[in-house]
Amino acid sequence: MNEVKVRSRFKTRNITRVAVLSVIAFVLMNIKTPLGFIAPSFMKLDISDMPVLIGAFTMGPVYGVITALIKNILKIIIAGSDTGLVGELSNFIVASAFAVTASLFYRKHRTFKGAIGSLALGIITMTALAMLSNYFFIFPLYGKIMPMEAIISMCSKINANVKDLKDIMFYVVLPFNLVKGTITAIFTIFIYKHVRPALKD
Repeated sequence: MNEVKVRSRFKTRNITRVAVLSVIAFVLMNIKTPLGFIAPSFMKLDISDMPVLIGAFTMGPVYGVITALIKNILKIIIAGSDTGLVGELSNFIVASAFAVTASLFYRKHRTFKGAIGSLALGIITMTALAMLSNYFFIFPLYGKIMPMEAIISMCSKINANVKDLKDIMFYVVLPFNLVKGTITAIFTIFIYKHVRPALKD
């Protein structure tokens, strides 16, 4: 009976944590900065993956994925989508990949160096998946909202090497996600150290 109560209290705590982290992630998701030297206007930098990572580190990868899902649902319901849900879908895919990879590695290496290594591995994984998902799925969906020629033209104005969709992946999506992942990781390391005691069971 006591064990059941402990499990129930643990689940309640995690639900509360996910709710709080999701709201924070939603707020951060709406604070965006354009990276005009790397990416077109429809790709903006935010650090909303930070609460997702903190949730995954403290509670496990599944909770990180749930946090990523809820923050995007909140975005759609409250703020709406200016990309026909495509941007939110892409955000969910990339954030989940980042959180799952980093948290699984961190579980086995719970040191400061392990945290750095887990975030670095997460950045590499999320960037690789972003390139694959954007090439085969996300950008073709964008193409139904905005002509692909227009997207390529926007990207080529930023980087003259962009001639087609494949070039966008290497000259736009790759550097954008590396920059976004690195900035998010830096904020996560700094914030996690301070909030970890409050989130610890």
